[in-house]
This record gives sequence, structure tokens and C-alpha cells, in this order.
Amino acid sequence: MIGHPSFTVEPWCLRETSLDLDVLAQGESVFALSNGHIGWRGNLDEGEPHGMPGSYLNGVYEQRALPYAEPGYGYPEDGQTIINVTNGKVIRLLVNDEPFDVRYGLVRAHERVLDFRAGLLRRRTEWVSPADRAVRVSSTRLVSLSQRAVAAIAYEVEPLGAAVNVVVQSELVANEELPLLQGDPRTGATLQAPLLERADAARGARGGLVHATRHTGQCIAAVMDHVADGPSSMLVQSESFPHLARTTVMVRLEPGQRLRLVKFVAYSWSGSRSPAAVRDQADAALGQAVKTGWDGLLA
Repeated sequence: MIGHPSFTVEPWCLRETSLDLDVLAQGESVFALSNGHIGWRGNLDEGEPHGMPGSYLNGVYEQRALPYAEPGYGYPEDGQTIINVTNGKVIRLLVNDEPFDVRYGLVRAHERVLDFRAGLLRRRTEWVSPADRAVRVSSTRLVSLSQRAVAAIAYEVEPLGAAVNVVVQSELVANEELPLLQGDPRTGATLQAPLLERADAARGARGGLVHATRHTGQCIAAVMDHVADGPSSMLVQSESFPHLARTTVMVRLEPGQRLRLVKFVAYSWSGSRSPAAVRDQADAALGQAVKTGWDGLLA
């Protein structure tokens, strides 16, 4: 239990009324979303700061050696660890070339609400950049209960006051650097860079990564697509690298205008099928999610 004044007690929801970085990791735990197939920790959309990044798939694990100073009969030779897989939550924002980061500038307002009935995590933040440009950032995150391989985020940006140039970078990130838990004897179980690249691709507003676990050989595909709504001057482009796929949206927002980006993410994994087959399954799940649409996933 978090005994902190930022968290209120209400029926059917958990509300955070201000952001305290001292309890950020605990907040990531209680604001997590899962459907039994996919699990996403409640990290901030922009990815940083974080206590512990976390994107998990049911049954995806890695083996680790269990060395002993002196071997003995019946001692296990290895163990299994659930690993952090490709992160599809990350949506970075730059306002006039300055990154949206709650550690800099001024956070005028912040609220996160986990709706237990709807299974939604909502966030609303008003932020003033170090150069005194104010924006309101709103997001709604879900892990689908009807399409088990799918998660989605609706992300909105609007200026408060003067016009701003906005760049939104929506990413899939593999092999994130994880913090070391000092003084914890289980630290060695935290596997750094457990994923080996098999394929990457990007086109239009889509991107995808295919990896395999280093020792267990499980194949994992993560793909994303986007629906963007904003001024006609908006530009959308995508690129991919071995451990990163990124879709970038660039636009100038005048007062009263806003940018809305809906991000659909789908996962697939298998310990026996080929990377191509796993990728195709993820693509099929993504296509169905885009066809269903954001409102359909909420229903």
C-alpha cells in the first residue's frame, strides 16, 4: 500500500493528483494494465523518468545460469526469468525542440486515473517548457480484453497560449537498459539485452520488430500502426533499426488546434514457429485492431 497524499481513495478507480518522483516506481506498479496475455507497467508515456520499464508477455522467459562455489547433488543448474520484451508504450514529445520531461520546466497540473470498470489508464498533464511554452498532454491507455494480442494508446497535444512546433515520436524499443537493484541478491537475474534481432521494418505510419530470446529461442514480434488527426500541414514518417522502430509526426499547432494520435500495438510469440509466421500473426492482429478502431476497442 502507498500511503501518500497524491493518491486518493475513490470507488472503482485509483487517482493520482500530483506527480512525486520518489514514489514513481510504486505508481508504475499500481497503474499497470494487463489482460493475462500482455502486461504493461504504468510507465509514463514519454518513457523517462522511470522506476523500472516493464512490458511482459505471458510465457516469454529467458534462462540464466545458477553458479555455485561448490556443486552439490540436486542443485539446479539454471533458472528462468520473465523478461522485459519490446516496449510499445513509448510516445515522446518535443515542443519547439525541447523534450517533454517532467524533471524539467514546470508541471502545472498532473493527474492519472486508473478506471477499474473500463480497464483504462488516463493521464492529463499541463507542462511549461524551460522556454516558457505551455502544452496540455492527454493520453488514454488500454490493453484489450476482447483482442488479447492488442494494446492501444490515444495521445493528444494542444498548446496553451502561443503556437508551438510539435514533434511526436511513437516507438517500439527492444533491449531497454534496466536499472540495477543495488543490495538485492537477485540482481544477477536481471538479464540485460536478452533479445536478438531477427527483422525490422517500417512504412507509412507502421513499424515492426522481430526478436528471439538469446537462450530459450522464443520468437517475439511487436508491430504498431497509427491514426493521426491534426492540421493539414502534418507530416508522418517511419523508420526502423535492429532494436528500434519509430513513427514521427511533425506539425505546427496554433492556439485552439490539437494533434491526436492513436497508436495500435500488437504482439505475437512462439517457441516453435518461424520468425515470418510469428510476424504475420502479429500483423494480422494489428490489422484487426486498426479495423476495429479506438472506439471499437473501448466498447
